[in-house]
Amino acid sequence: MAAFDTSKRDSQGTIVSPIAPEQFDLDRYAAYEAALHERNEAFFKGDKGIQVYRRMRADGVFYDKCRSMEESLALQLGALETSLAYKADIANFLEPWYGIGYIAACFGGEYEWLPGQAPSVTPAFECAEDIINADFKPIHETDIGKHILSMEEYFLEKTKGKLPMSFCDVQSPLNMLSYLIPITDLFYEVYDDPDSLAQAAQLTADLLIEFLNKQKALIGDCLASPGHGFASSRRFTGVGMSDDNSIMLKSEDYAEIFQPADEKIGAAFGGTVYHSCGNWSGKIPMVLGMKGLTCADGAFTLETDPDANDPDIFGKEFVGNGPILNARAVGSVEDSFEAFRKLYQKGTGRMIAVTYCEDPADQARLYDMLHQL
Repeated sequence: MAAFDTSKRDSQGTIVSPIAPEQFDLDRYAAYEAALHERNEAFFKGDKGIQVYRRMRADGVFYDKCRSMEESLALQLGALETSLAYKADIANFLEPWYGIGYIAACFGGEYEWLPGQAPSVTPAFECAEDIINADFKPIHETDIGKHILSMEEYFLEKTKGKLPMSFCDVQSPLNMLSYLIPITDLFYEVYDDPDSLAQAAQLTADLLIEFLNKQKALIGDCLASPGHGFASSRRFTGVGMSDDNSIMLKSEDYAEIFQPADEKIGAAFGGTVYHSCGNWSGKIPMVLGMKGLTCADGAFTLETDPDANDPDIFGKEFVGNGPILNARAVGSVEDSFEAFRKLYQKGTGRMIAVTYCEDPADQARLYDMLHQL
């Protein structure tokens, strides 16, 4: 199996040609997406089966090109157009991606733009108690929050409300707190002041829920869930949260301090949906213990993540225990299929096989192989 290629900026990215909204066939894509809704709904409400999703992650959208909503939309429309050539069960969607530091903006933080990089923020606090005692304002009143909402309005206007669109990139309370407190200090707080940290997690959850409700009202029937790195559909529910720092804590500490805030967000939007980069196989019991968990995401080949998950472990311990597994596998048809085969070894449960075949013919072959499982 091929190793992770460190020469690539984005191992899961696809080079596409941008398309101006005026040149994009909205009705064609809307019809394509609508034709998939019935199978999406049956899969989501069922208790077993496989769906295939060929994710089109346009290079630059999740980096500096998010700074221009016009350029971001053109690249994403190019990705949607390219996706039509690839056999799949779930349609690609638009995403108003504008960094992940919106929570810092509530407390006066601003984006820093380094050349060719995604926007970043500098943590402004030393401890959780400082956060809960600080002045703040809602995300939608900050410049970053206003830009995200304006981006959604622009996307809706230019696509005439015909295309699926997700929320902005949703981060878990733990991840959001790492943009407010330096990560080392944050981990010290787990032991020094867990009560204040839990209170700060609840505060970030409340701010996020309010902002997501603003987005939900704006996006309306176009909303594709759970969003961002997950296969998403208008027929799915839940909110996908990136929770990468969770694998660095003891499960007991995470469950006590942060999990209630995760579950609060999930309950507000039809389901808790978990993502972590890297190998989180040791956290499977913790993740399965989350209330309202509908889906979880992981990488399962070394070409996807340099510390990919073991598909054998997930096939035995996760798939078939209720939630959907959103399984990503960059690589050849053979390598990807082998990972998916191990994941679905019991022939039970629900799995979304997220593929990255470069050639449409390879995608069609892998699609057919997967559905024969």
